[in-house]
Amino acid sequence: MTQTTLSPSPPPHSTEAGAEAGAYRSGVAARLAGLPVETLRVWERRYGVSEPARSAHGQRLYSGAQVRRLALVKQLVDQGHPIRALARLPLQQLQQLSEPLAAPSRARSIRLALVGAPLARRLAASGADGLALQLLRSCASLDDAAEAMRGLAPDVLLIEAAELVDAALPLIAAVRQSAGASAVVVLYRFCSSATIRQLRALGCLVARTPADLPEIVMLCQAALGAQAPAARAANANATAAPAEQAALPAPPPRQLDDQALAAIVGAVNSVSCECPRHLAEILLTVGSFERYSAQCAARDPADARLHQELNLAAGQARALLEAAMQRLARAEGLPLPAGL
Repeated sequence: MTQTTLSPSPPPHSTEAGAEAGAYRSGVAARLAGLPVETLRVWERRYGVSEPARSAHGQRLYSGAQVRRLALVKQLVDQGHPIRALARLPLQQLQQLSEPLAAPSRARSIRLALVGAPLARRLAASGADGLALQLLRSCASLDDAAEAMRGLAPDVLLIEAAELVDAALPLIAAVRQSAGASAVVVLYRFCSSATIRQLRALGCLVARTPADLPEIVMLCQAALGAQAPAARAANANATAAPAEQAALPAPPPRQLDDQALAAIVGAVNSVSCECPRHLAEILLTVGSFERYSAQCAARDPADARLHQELNLAAGQARALLEAAMQRLARAEGLPLPAGL
C-alpha cells in the first residue's frame, strides 16, 4: 500500500492568481499534516505556528516545507510537548526533537527513578523490563524523594503527581538536584497553566498522565532528547499561601481509596463486565480534581470561594460514584474494604 507523502504535486484545481508552485490551501495543508483545519487556525492566531503566503484573493497558501513542519508540530504536541514551546521553532530543531519519539528502541534501557505510588504499581504489574525501562528506585511521595534518590544519577526522573500545585515546585527541584537526573518528566491529572509554565522553564517535560505505559516510555525518550540546558540549574520558588477562604461544609469522607480501587480493577479480569474498570477510572479522576481544587492557590476571596465550591461539588459527585461502585462490586462479587 502506498503512503501519502508531505510533498505531493500542486493541487490540480489551484488556479488562484499568484499561487506559488507546490502551494497548498489551508484545508489541504491541515489534512496532510493530520490536523483539523480549525486547530490550524487557532494555532496560527494564538501562537503564530506558521506564516503562510496569501493568494491574490487572500487565501492562505502553504509550501511543502511548511506542511512538513506542521506535521512535526502535530506529532510532538501529541507526545506532550506544549504548542507554545514548539510554535516558532525551525524545522531542523523540530526534527531533532522528534528523533527520540520516532526511534523504535534505544541501545539500552532508560534508567528510571520514579516518584509516585500508583505508577509504581502499574509498572510492577506490567514489568518495566518489557518497556525498555530499568527501574532503579521508586518512592511514594515527593516529600521523601530527595533523600531516597540521593546520588542515584538516573537517566530520567519520572514524577507522577495527580494534583500538581505550586508547593511541589521546590520539592521537584530538590529531588532533581539530589538524584542528579539527566532529565525530568512530570505527569499530572490536574494542574494550573502557571505551574506548568514554571516546570517547563526548569527544563521539565510536563504532560497529563497517559493511559498507556508505552506512551510514558516515549515521553521519557523525548525528555532525554530535548533538554533545556539553561533550565537545569534553575531553582523553583515557593509561592504565596492561598488567601483565607470562607467556610463551607466539608466534602463527604472518602470510602474507596486508590488501593481499594486498584483491588477492584485487579479482580475485573475474572468477570465479563468492564464497568468496574471504567468507573474506577472516573473515580480516580474525580477524586484527583477534588484534591486539586482544595489545594488551588486563590488570588482573592472570590476565587477562594469558587475553589471551595468546586471542591465540595467534586466531593459530592465522588460520594455518589463511590456508592455506585459499592453496589456494582457487590453485584459482581468484587473485593471491598472491610466495613463496607
